[in-house]
Amino acid sequence: MTATQILLLIAAYFGVLMLISYFTGKDDTNASFFSGKKSSPWYLVAFGMIGASLSGVTFISVPGWVEGAKFGYMQVVFGYLFGYFVIAYVLMPIYYKLNVTSIYQYLEDRFGVVSYKTGAFFFFISRVLGASFRLYLVAIVLQKFVFNNLGIPFFVTVILSILLIWLYTFRGGIKTIVWTDTLQTLFMLIAVVAAIVLITKKLDWSIAEFLASNELTHYNKVFFTDSFLDKGHFIKSFLGGLFIAICMTGLDQDMMQKNLTCRTLKDAQKNMITFSIVLVGVNFIFLLLGALLYIYAEKYNIAIPLLDGKAKTDLLFPEIALNGGLSIGLAVVFLLGLIAAAYSSADSALTSLTTSFCVDFLGIEKRPESQKKRLRKKIHILMSVVLVIVIVIFKYILDSSVIDNLLKVAGYTYGPLLGLFAFGIITKRVIQDRYSWVVAIASVVISYFLGTIPKETIGGYVIGYELLIINGLLTFLGLLFISTKQKALANK
Repeated sequence: MTATQILLLIAAYFGVLMLISYFTGKDDTNASFFSGKKSSPWYLVAFGMIGASLSGVTFISVPGWVEGAKFGYMQVVFGYLFGYFVIAYVLMPIYYKLNVTSIYQYLEDRFGVVSYKTGAFFFFISRVLGASFRLYLVAIVLQKFVFNNLGIPFFVTVILSILLIWLYTFRGGIKTIVWTDTLQTLFMLIAVVAAIVLITKKLDWSIAEFLASNELTHYNKVFFTDSFLDKGHFIKSFLGGLFIAICMTGLDQDMMQKNLTCRTLKDAQKNMITFSIVLVGVNFIFLLLGALLYIYAEKYNIAIPLLDGKAKTDLLFPEIALNGGLSIGLAVVFLLGLIAAAYSSADSALTSLTTSFCVDFLGIEKRPESQKKRLRKKIHILMSVVLVIVIVIFKYILDSSVIDNLLKVAGYTYGPLLGLFAFGIITKRVIQDRYSWVVAIASVVISYFLGTIPKETIGGYVIGYELLIINGLLTFLGLLFISTKQKALANK
């Protein structure tokens, strides 16, 4: 496809999103923006959350990761599944009982204002970085295959990407997101299935022949149990996935904000369980696509694309889809899937960042009615600018798979949230609230140094995704140190 054709396709796609925004954003109120007035059908939320959870990271980075990690990512995915059950039956009842707008209001109810602000701060950092990782992916693809040919610099590409999101979310907020996520998930799933069908056809295989091929056996190892010292060992990956799901979904305002738009707790739980089961199958399909891409690249001598002189496996899928000698149909569905995957998570991230900053840091719910809407819109613009800056920085510092970087960062930023919520739910103790931020910062610093210890120093052991658990445990122990028993807590 030419750069002009790609731009026309993008324009048409966003035209549809603007149309959805027009109808869902007519009620331009803070209640609609922040919580969708708690009127979202659970099945729409469940389907849309698939796209938001997967995002461009799964769409591009998971297939590109297959060469190095094989199908070992499924070990993490199985952990996700169990984590989502914990969210549905432990965390959701708490949120619905308290009727929160921001889930970090639970920390204020349980511990106090400082803990509340500490939790909201770590979410803010986590979501800014997470959303930036996801948007960075789509930006580098558009830059390499479209805007480089037009002489447009990378930072302009990023600004345009964020501007498009802002245009269709600034009025309807989460109410719009629930509907646009549904459409975007549909496009993404169509794209991955179409890619598998078209590439297998080009290789003169049926799907069944591909699944039975010797070539697939080079990539399809799922369980790694040879050495517990390795980063990808099953137990470490499974436990890491379990706690990553709890933190990056259950303790994340972005993901939970959609769930809290459901009418009842029961609807929200149906949404979470349905979504979690479907997600396992979808992730496996993406890994099959990754194996197929490497098989195709080897047969047709397609090299891993370079970005700034460095090989980027994240770009293998777009390289084959757009320049791999396949039909224009694959190019079209790939681009629709890529854009849908990237924006299905980034748009909700922008909305949740606006919600968290307004509710958690500015106390918008306590301000005069005349100020609320104007303040919300100013913060929405500010969050857009923050994302632009971080994405541009990523271009110069990232040197490995985006999904690997994303999960590493989660280990540091979500650990304090895990410790705070776990301590609040498991124990009945009261903490000295004014010191909670010190405990959270200290756990991150200690975790960082643990994560950088050379494996030779600790007998060849490589710390993987269990760093999140270690970080949460350090926070838990720190809170225990600054806590006391208090009978009055039983009244809460």
